Amino acid sequence: MIRFLMAICRFNFGKFEEKEFRKFFRMGSIFFVLIGIYWTMRPLKDSLFIQLVGKEYIPYAKTVSLILMMVFVAVYTKILDFVPKAKLLSLAPPVYFGSIMFLYSIFIWAFQNGTIEPNILTVVLGYFWYFFVESFGSVIIALFWSFSTEITKAESAKQGFPLIYTLGQLGGVLFPLIFVKLPVGLGFGSNTLSIVILAVLTLCVSLLVRHLIRKTPDDMLEPVVKSDSKEKGKEKTGFVEGLKLLFTHKYLLGMFAVNFFFEFIVTVFDFNFKYAAGEVYSGVELTDYLATYGSCVNIVSLAFLLLGVSNITKKVGIGIALASVP
Repeated sequence: MIRFLMAICRFNFGKFEEKEFRKFFRMGSIFFVLIGIYWTMRPLKDSLFIQLVGKEYIPYAKTVSLILMMVFVAVYTKILDFVPKAKLLSLAPPVYFGSIMFLYSIFIWAFQNGTIEPNILTVVLGYFWYFFVESFGSVIIALFWSFSTEITKAESAKQGFPLIYTLGQLGGVLFPLIFVKLPVGLGFGSNTLSIVILAVLTLCVSLLVRHLIRKTPDDMLEPVVKSDSKEKGKEKTGFVEGLKLLFTHKYLLGMFAVNFFFEFIVTVFDFNFKYAAGEVYSGVELTDYLATYGSCVNIVSLAFLLLGVSNITKKVGIGIALASVP
């Protein structure tokens, strides 16, 4: 079976050694679940916020989320000083995100069934939910790639990481279609079932990370050590130090500018799209519509990956590829 999959992946991603392919496939399985969870949370994020607070307040939610995220990331980087990335990747999804999802599912069930009337608490919990989903996308996905980069050499990453992307996009296609549309298909008037399923899936992330560590040879999980001796003995860079580096190095500032303008453009389009959707749909129907949209986005990305778009970077280099996209 593994040999068959390697043969299929050879055109798009290159030739793998069997042990290396197994490692990347296990990493891709983790990313499959992570991206699936995230793209299932995204339609729930906007739909539930619109129900709890109102569609016209989405820009305020984005701003509040950004401010809270700065504090959250500062705490997260401090935790990394004491907890290994592999262990944090195994613990954070079920312990932090899974437990909060279970509690939030109870609140959403009570709210959508009319047990709890709209009040200041529901508004606060609406803003919290928006930030909560944003934090999953910003921190857990970043943690996965940080861990992956640490245990993967650059040459291997060129062909292994596109395979991981592809499996992730597949999760982004399937999970929203299955787990968000399930309540609608069953005739439920609440999104509680979707949130409970997401909470259970966070346990799968933990199991897959442990499976990766247990089954992959130790020499393929060792952190890649830089050859420059000057790098040795340096202290880990924290959140504040990272900000200083950002504004004192031109190339980092340039990377920030590219990301800033991209996010700015996307946010404007995103707000208008969701505002318009909120004018037509409401409740679980709005969640269902946004889930279909999310799956379509991932289908487009998956199609490009399967057609070999990753080969462009191999032929012309990352710089030209990135410059040509806009």
